[in-house]
Amino acid sequence: MTTFKVPTREEVSSNNQVIFDNLKKAVGFMPNIYATIAYSDTALGNYLPFESAKSSLSNKEKEVINLITSQVNGCRYCQSAHTAIGKLNGFTDEQVLELRQGFFSSDKKYDALVKTAQQITLNKGKVDDVTLEAFFNAGYTKGSLVDVILVVNAVSVTNYIHNLTQVEIDFPIAPELETVIA
Repeated sequence: MTTFKVPTREEVSSNNQVIFDNLKKAVGFMPNIYATIAYSDTALGNYLPFESAKSSLSNKEKEVINLITSQVNGCRYCQSAHTAIGKLNGFTDEQVLELRQGFFSSDKKYDALVKTAQQITLNKGKVDDVTLEAFFNAGYTKGSLVDVILVVNAVSVTNYIHNLTQVEIDFPIAPELETVIA
């Protein structure tokens, strides 16, 4: 079995070394998932602008999508990272767990968003009419829907990288859920 270690700054390309330095300044450390993306000389430089691109969605809405997508994709690294980031964006521990389970009891708009993102992830872009109608009735637009798809796909990149590499999780480990999403 192939094992993946997290590359150090000295082991990546000069372009990636600059990104490492910038991320360390911005975040305070180099997240292992980003360092792992730096195995490719170009992927990290391509990925970060895609992940942080302008969107009609707020950072909090993006975390709704990141949490449910990471849960559906079974990525423990991203479940942990986005639990921490979700809490930084104002979600409580209980709310984070609800989002990972595919619902949000205290806000209809976030509930419609999490259900839509869950179906997009589970069904490879397909959403049933009832869920889609609830999404639009909650105030989202066709443009918002496109932005949801972009966020699902951006976080799926790191989900897949971690699921394949199993590099060490360098965030507080999110609790495992007993409920299976199906």
